[in-house]
Amino acid sequence: MPKVNLEKHGEIHYLERGDSDKEKIILLHGLGNQSKTWEEQLNMLSKNYHVIAWDAPGYGGSYDPYPWIHHFEEFSKILNQFCEALNFKKIFLVGHSMGAAIAIDFAYRFPEKVKKLIIADPTRGGAFKDEENNQKSLENRLYAINEEGSVKLAQDRTKNLFSDNASRTLIAKSEKIMQQVRPSGYSSVSYSLYNLNQKNIYPKIEVSTLIICGEEDKITPVAESDYIHQQIPYSKLSIIPKAGHLCFLEDPEGFQYRIINFLMNS
Repeated sequence: MPKVNLEKHGEIHYLERGDSDKEKIILLHGLGNQSKTWEEQLNMLSKNYHVIAWDAPGYGGSYDPYPWIHHFEEFSKILNQFCEALNFKKIFLVGHSMGAAIAIDFAYRFPEKVKKLIIADPTRGGAFKDEENNQKSLENRLYAINEEGSVKLAQDRTKNLFSDNASRTLIAKSEKIMQQVRPSGYSSVSYSLYNLNQKNIYPKIEVSTLIICGEEDKITPVAESDYIHQQIPYSKLSIIPKAGHLCFLEDPEGFQYRIINFLMNS
């Protein structure tokens, strides 16, 4: 698995497909996933693009941040170092769930580097919860990963990431991946979700943006994507029917079609 070593941080591992001379797509995974979750997209999109899926800090083969990260701004700045290490000047950026929060922050802080932005099943985070519920969500996540462990966490949470149409095989495969999450990554994202407030960032995203959401998303329902769509000036919203939070796994062909169509049209 290829990797880059980032100064003051550590190694970031990633998966890579496609001709390096082609336009670049970077895929950012969600809270309970890692780079290999994007296997279908890596294979499909690499026919036309050079595709990279990273392991965020604390995930997969990447380094464990210490102290834990507390804001998505920190993830975004590490992603920028990652792009610089690979000498990527301009990219198409795709983020799912918490990866969408990183992608939004990146597009805001480094707009000159983003050709187009694609966010799937994005989360609005703690800013849209009252303090009591936001604190409870944080404590529940921290307890789940640090006390109960990743195996039970995956058993308890994976099924809810899918619609009722998902196959048992697909759910089992995703559960196995979620069992590999580590306290450093999951806790870092938990704190970052608690602190997340992009209300003032959405209107400042100037790049063309596609928002994709599963019609039956139980984690970040369509209403969240629609709100973000209303706030980001040059955005469009596309719903994938009969799919849940992990819509890119339930309908990889439909997900790819929406991305390719968006990237190829001005």
